[in-house]
Amino acid sequence: MPFSIPFKAHFPSSSLTSFHPSLLYKMTSIATLSPPPPQLPTLPQTLPLSLIKTCKSMAQLKQIHSHSIRTGLVCKPIVPAQIIAFCCKQEAGDMEYARMVFDAMPEPNIVVWNNMIKGYSRVGCPDSSVSMYCEMLERGMMPDEYTYPFLLKRFTQDMAEKCGRELHDHIVKLGFSSNVFVQNALIHLYSLSGKVSVARGVFDRSSKSDVVTWNVMISGYNRSKQFDESMKLFDEMERMRVVPSSVTIVSVLSACSKLKDLNVGKRVHRYVKDLKIEPDRVLENALIDMYAACGEMDIAVGIFDNMKSRDVISWTAIVAGFTNSGQVDLARKYFDKMPERDFVSWTAMIDGYLQANRFKEVLTLFREMQAANIKPDEFTMVSILTACAHLGALELGEWIKAYIEKNKIKIDSYVGNALMDMYFNCGNVEKALRVFNAMPHWDKISWTAVIFGLAINGYGEEALDMFSEMLRASITPDEVTYIGVLCACTHSGMVDKGKKFFARMTTQHGIEPNVAHYGCIVDLLGRAGHLKEAHQVIKNMPVKPNSIVWGSLLGACRVHRDEDMAEMAAQKILELEPENGAVYVLLCNIYAACKKWEKLHEVRKLMMERGIKKTPGCSLIEMNGSVHEFVAGDQVHPQSKDIYSKLDEMAVDLKFAGYSPDTSEVFLDIGEEEKESAVYRHSEKLAIAFGLISSGPGVTIRIVKNLRMCVDCHYVAKLVSKVYNREVIVRDRTRFHHFRHGSCSCSDFW
Repeated sequence: MPFSIPFKAHFPSSSLTSFHPSLLYKMTSIATLSPPPPQLPTLPQTLPLSLIKTCKSMAQLKQIHSHSIRTGLVCKPIVPAQIIAFCCKQEAGDMEYARMVFDAMPEPNIVVWNNMIKGYSRVGCPDSSVSMYCEMLERGMMPDEYTYPFLLKRFTQDMAEKCGRELHDHIVKLGFSSNVFVQNALIHLYSLSGKVSVARGVFDRSSKSDVVTWNVMISGYNRSKQFDESMKLFDEMERMRVVPSSVTIVSVLSACSKLKDLNVGKRVHRYVKDLKIEPDRVLENALIDMYAACGEMDIAVGIFDNMKSRDVISWTAIVAGFTNSGQVDLARKYFDKMPERDFVSWTAMIDGYLQANRFKEVLTLFREMQAANIKPDEFTMVSILTACAHLGALELGEWIKAYIEKNKIKIDSYVGNALMDMYFNCGNVEKALRVFNAMPHWDKISWTAVIFGLAINGYGEEALDMFSEMLRASITPDEVTYIGVLCACTHSGMVDKGKKFFARMTTQHGIEPNVAHYGCIVDLLGRAGHLKEAHQVIKNMPVKPNSIVWGSLLGACRVHRDEDMAEMAAQKILELEPENGAVYVLLCNIYAACKKWEKLHEVRKLMMERGIKKTPGCSLIEMNGSVHEFVAGDQVHPQSKDIYSKLDEMAVDLKFAGYSPDTSEVFLDIGEEEKESAVYRHSEKLAIAFGLISSGPGVTIRIVKNLRMCVDCHYVAKLVSKVYNREVIVRDRTRFHHFRHGSCSCSDFW
């Protein structure tokens, strides 16, 4: 709804000629309340205006004001005008006092009105600025070319959207549209409201002779993340021989940083030297940020070391530069040396650990951040929730959610999606859907996240229902959404539906399948036992299959024990990735299952010759807010004795329920008893035992496994859920397994 601003073709003059007596009495009372400051000299009978100009505080100003009232000098318009100017322009000024003095003036001139508007803008009250502008029009005062720059300077996006168009109409009607200061204000206004093309229209109609005009337009493009346009405009600026200022340099360096354009960044740096621009801290920070973003950390550190003074932004740019280049430990050294840290620097370091998959350190650093009483923002929260999602740390994730609500941290779609993803990755589908349904707005990322989350948790039909709802909501899916849809079909064994969706990608939405989509189809067909058809899809792919596509076929060969096709798929993967240890292990598992011991020994020998090591199985479990890690045969945990005691007890209980160890995937040609001992000590079994002794009856046990869950551990988890009446949720490398009452959500299809 447009903002209504009164506008009159004629501006009648005011008939007021004197101060209102009640206002004069109020002013006298307030002005005399403040005790005289010791540094104030004895005031003369005739007040020199220079005394107001040299005033240092409101206390002094009130004394001067009180004197002017007692001596009658306040009746001279110049005196209240100067008092208002101090309140509006000086850092120590008080806008409430300015308004009181203003209300007592019979006929404030345009300078006074402009100062009031400027004052409200200075203190970040654009609503009050607009109200003052409206009042000015209602009282018949004509704006001038200074009114609009003051008025528009501190507009928020909301105010720009609400009344920007109408104010522009006023500017045109009053004939100020060609004034360079007004043009700059309009460019800023439209950039702020997201109407960058309109801002560009104003820019194109300007004389372009003022460097400030170029700066405002470049900043507008940066604000709307159109960094390429910023660079094009800078090129045009160079062609027109407009000399850039330090503000120009900083804005263009910011665009270079976002685009990682080192060549232009270096060219801009040369401007600093050629134009002999004295680099201040803002400019030096921009240079550090640009070089760090482009991976030139030696140059960035060189500038940093030569700075006369550094602030938190300087340090944060270096920390972020090292984290982005993968040098997390070096980043931490600089982080620890920082004399002061704000939430941005903490978040930069947290993100560094997140990018390096060092999720435990993310949580540790967040606890340190809290201990330092630094309040995080929504970006910090997203990073923490992402770490919780990777670790399967539901309890901590729940605490983070409560923290967000308690501290009123903004829950936008970015945070909402991260919260939903955390719940899905911890296997709590119900709460993930609750977050989704509570979100005020669903973007494409939200829909895709919920489809993916349902798919990996085994809710294939529900995922497809969500996809249908997404289409009904007129949200166009992209290639990522379709990967989620195909995963839903894969994890639920819906072969025919998967084929139909694969075809609809192109026919209905014009999306050409990429290698990831073909990988999903190969996985879908392979899991269903259609190995030859899956192989045919690979052979007919218009793009070169990668190791993931061949890996999907190899995984299907393991399930269906197709030795010959497994050898072919493994060979293809090793041609692409000779050091891929998972391929050797999977091939060994297949040979072990088929009892092809000679071939198994050949692969083992090849692994030793090539120095290939099997990735050790690792399982994570969260208990009471702490994440515990187990590897196969682990005996370093403080409660190892109790854990193995519980394992022995479980072995007895599960045998009564019909358990017999499945050693088909043990690729060692050893005795059966030794094989049983090997599977007995797998990491997920240790984690399950720990979960049973560390939590009360009925509490869900949640485990994250770095590798695919073996057949025996899968069988044990099913029996544990039945014998101990516990829900066990395991997230392995490929999917979720929800074990309830002796069954698994994957229907033994993984």
